[in-house]
Amino acid sequence: MKILYTNFHPRNGGGHVTYIMNLARGLRQAHDITVATPGTSRLYRYAAELPGVRVADIRFRSRASALFSECAALRRLVQQERFDVIHVNGSTDHRLAMLATLGGRRPPIVFTKHNDLPLGTVGHRMRARFGTDRVIAVSEFVAGLLRRSPYARLPIATVRHGIDTDYFAPPSDALRPGLREKYFGPTAPGKILLGSAGGTDYDKGWLDLLAGLAMLAPEERQRFRVLIAGDVPDDAKMARVREVGMQDQVVFPGLLDDVRSALAACDVGFVLSYREALSFACREVMSLGLPALISNAGGLPENVADGRDGWIVPVRDPRAIAGVLRGMLADPRRIGAMGAAAREKSLREFNLPRFVDATFAVYQAALDRR
Repeated sequence: MKILYTNFHPRNGGGHVTYIMNLARGLRQAHDITVATPGTSRLYRYAAELPGVRVADIRFRSRASALFSECAALRRLVQQERFDVIHVNGSTDHRLAMLATLGGRRPPIVFTKHNDLPLGTVGHRMRARFGTDRVIAVSEFVAGLLRRSPYARLPIATVRHGIDTDYFAPPSDALRPGLREKYFGPTAPGKILLGSAGGTDYDKGWLDLLAGLAMLAPEERQRFRVLIAGDVPDDAKMARVREVGMQDQVVFPGLLDDVRSALAACDVGFVLSYREALSFACREVMSLGLPALISNAGGLPENVADGRDGWIVPVRDPRAIAGVLRGMLADPRRIGAMGAAAREKSLREFNLPRFVDATFAVYQAALDRR
């Protein structure tokens, strides 16, 4: 099968990059894969380094002045390569794929809904009518949004993210002390280390974690350290950190290409987002053998069994977070057992073959319908 993946992000791309690269890696041996994305993007760089995968530099800009030339470029690519399926991943590239295939032989277009943004716009109505054959939701929460939208007339499949559980594997016991020393320094021994690669945007909820820690008694608070990978916080965010007195207990290693060693240094992962469709970050920490402390935002709770392989707290609730932290202090040995359960679930439910096979089944169903 000849498959075209499209993505509009001109730079980092976040979870879209992981999503498309996982599919490309899983399908490239048996299928012909092309990725159309801006040449400035992280996805372009990663896909270009993947043997057997071709890349096309298409900008997917939303400005009207660029729309004609970019639409023409994508149309030429589609006509030249005669793809069997186009898999789009955002409104901007979805719109261009629709326009580029109007009036000619149009391969089935599969749209993945990665977020919880509104679906009632005129653009979505047009794309659902003229530029979509099947829809993938990354969680049941997102599937519910789609069933109440213009896409309800189309087949909708829930296919949750898959991750490489071999790549995101727990480190050996021999390596862990060195990782803890590397990221947390000499204060690490005897502490409970909390880690996240979700980034430092306000809506990622990391400041709520620090506020929850600040509610603990001083001797309890000192038993924790926190690591947050992502863009280094600006002055306004660091002022918030100092307000709750946590500046000496939190580490910001910056934006990491490979987050495994930083997360593997920790005992517990956390993703306390205010909005979340599903979360690669949550699945990655669980695959590394860490229980996950998460908010009940969107599709996040679909990852965790509360009290078994993690904890679920209300969004923006430092008091509830503080309660979970006190529970960790009361029974720290339980953290390891919950981490083992998280790893077991990852191997069973989060693995890449399951994700790739379920996604490919959507492509095949779209072709069979044609």
